[in-house]
Amino acid sequence: MRVKICGITNLEDALNAIQAGADALGFVFYKPSPRYISAENALEIINSLPPFVQTVGLFVNENEMFINEICKKTKMQLAQVIDDEKKLDFEKIKVKTIEVVRVKSKSDIEQVANRYVLVDAFVDGFGGEGKRVALEWFEAVDCSKMILAGGLEAKNLKELKGFDFFAVDVSSGVEAHKGKKEKQKMIDFIKAAHEL
Repeated sequence: MRVKICGITNLEDALNAIQAGADALGFVFYKPSPRYISAENALEIINSLPPFVQTVGLFVNENEMFINEICKKTKMQLAQVIDDEKKLDFEKIKVKTIEVVRVKSKSDIEQVANRYVLVDAFVDGFGGEGKRVALEWFEAVDCSKMILAGGLEAKNLKELKGFDFFAVDVSSGVEAHKGKKEKQKMIDFIKAAHEL
């Protein structure tokens, strides 16, 4: 099972996440978030990363020009996009994208079952709320292209066994406090994910 550690704000957390076995690191370009990072700081971290680690920029209801500008400036490989307002033309985004689907019901999940998406629980805010998607909504659904986020911790990952998710995405579940990761929590989380 692949793992993305989201909400990276400093080089120490980034390197600890990679050492723990993370496949991807997420950088939040949404200013109201406690995990927000500037393009300049993100680039500094990314320039210090080893090869074969995917970098992912998280964007919330932004336009194509902003996404392209930040991704170019930071050498971001993938844009993870929340587009609740349905205004984006994904064809105009110059890096590979993964859409975030904030689900409210099983039918929301069934509608996206055949494409790569990140599935998160709907909350009024954006990200790091620790709210979980009801696992029964995934029953009898092909989850092999879905990345699951929301309320995941090392101790509850075993509940995902048998659903065959493509990957899991964690932020608050491996933090010491908002914006700062805890090394042992990342180690434990990734070990549990790899056991699925």
